[in-house]
Amino acid sequence: MKERILAFLQSENKSYAQFAEEIGVQPSGISHILSGRNNPSLDFVVKMLHKYTSLSAEWLLFGRGAMYKYASQPTLFDAEPQTAVSGGQSFNVAQEADFDASAPPEGPERATGMEINETIENGHPEKRLTRVLMFYSDKTFAEYRPS
Repeated sequence: MKERILAFLQSENKSYAQFAEEIGVQPSGISHILSGRNNPSLDFVVKMLHKYTSLSAEWLLFGRGAMYKYASQPTLFDAEPQTAVSGGQSFNVAQEADFDASAPPEGPERATGMEINETIENGHPEKRLTRVLMFYSDKTFAEYRPS
């Protein structure tokens, strides 16, 4: 189990001291486990699994399966293009082929290729798109305002 604990610490990029503080054990206890002097107690394992809920108990205890229960948490940028519904009429918010979240922002002209319905009909007062905000993975954003 010590190899799996080491792999977990490397995966989380944590030091022994950080890990010990987070799960509420003495740093010397972790040092003893990782050196092979002691085996982890049930209390240690329970504290670790309680603190890191995405960690797989099956992997930690028996070395079976993946380290994490979930491959990754979905983000806004991982989602498929969504369809918005207004007044019973649906329209495509953005065409996936025209939008590359990994590309650096190039200013407002970046969004000109996106197909967005600027008006919503079907008996409702006309609504016009006033702006679109695009958030990129490098923590920047661009704004598009149709003319």
